[in-house]
Amino acid sequence: MINFFEEAKKIQNKMIEYRRYLHMHPELDRQLYITANYVENILKQYGINYKRYDNCGIIAEIGTGNNIIALRADMDALTVEDKKNVSYKSKHKGLMHACGHDAHTSILLGAAIILKKHEQILNGKVRLIFQPAEETDGGAKDMISLGALDNVQFICGLHVEETLNTGTVGINRGIVSAASNPFNILIKGKGAHGAHPEDGIDPIIIAAKLIDNVQIILSREISPFNSAVITFGKISGGTAPNAIAEEVKIEGIIRTLGNDIRKMIMERFISIVESTAKMYRGSAQINIIEGYPSFKNDDNLFELMKRIHNKNKDYFLLKELEYPSMGVEDFAYYTEKVPGIYYKLGCRNENKGIVHPAHGSYFDIDEDCLWIGCGLQCSIVGEYLIK
Repeated sequence: MINFFEEAKKIQNKMIEYRRYLHMHPELDRQLYITANYVENILKQYGINYKRYDNCGIIAEIGTGNNIIALRADMDALTVEDKKNVSYKSKHKGLMHACGHDAHTSILLGAAIILKKHEQILNGKVRLIFQPAEETDGGAKDMISLGALDNVQFICGLHVEETLNTGTVGINRGIVSAASNPFNILIKGKGAHGAHPEDGIDPIIIAAKLIDNVQIILSREISPFNSAVITFGKISGGTAPNAIAEEVKIEGIIRTLGNDIRKMIMERFISIVESTAKMYRGSAQINIIEGYPSFKNDDNLFELMKRIHNKNKDYFLLKELEYPSMGVEDFAYYTEKVPGIYYKLGCRNENKGIVHPAHGSYFDIDEDCLWIGCGLQCSIVGEYLIK
């Protein structure tokens, strides 16, 4: 059996080069022109067949046959200012790879190089999905519509994790991440002079009451063994300190662990918001957006990860994570169609000062995680396609 971890070590410098270039050139959403060009050029260099799409997504394939396994990497960055003092600091002001998608892309490119080298012994096909727009509105849906999952047996994804030390791989048995529903609320009242509140209907008071009232859903209307979070992240209203506002706008997000309580929470949320506004003589317009669903790791693929670890204990530690994440991931859309496995790749290194949280201005990764992720992705393919 091929030792993919040793092979990944041999191309570690390439993956570091790829990752640093991408880190210096972060791009957003589906406007990934530099990123997609860079990925294209590497695929061309190694003779890997691919197709690029208008959304800057790329689907590449290695091997032949009907047994198809998909590996996915997201490529987009965030609107975060890079404040690190490193040679590979972002060159695009106000943009940064603050969630590790540069690492994910580099790992998948490394896996492509290794798997292309062994293409002749693959008993099937590897489909490489380079995906845009994970951070915005779900680029996974784009890629599915473009045929990324056609005839695929299962899909594998990873995410760097700054709370796990390099060399540790975290995996959930069952549910991996939450479902999300962003919302916005427009509360309408009646403006008046602050000295005569009886002439108005105060939407700020209504906002305060409804923010408090909806918390009863979490504390009294769902089981303590279910997990849900309602976040009111933004509130704005009023024009002057001595006037009753005419309206207040509120934005936030509902997160539920599992899809079973999602519908109930949204129904109660709408009911409480509307009735609270009415109680205080105002009105509320509510818009709840369909966000990412929750998803689970496939049981058989979870056992596959354990088998791979048992064969490669010298290269990484496999840790079963105690809790799912209340964060969201559009990888969920893939797992609605085919079985999937998604794991966390430790990238923390306190000795190197790499301890800062994702989505922050000082986020970085210990680049020694690259060869581990690459070796593991290739090993997953090898378990199924190399006999």
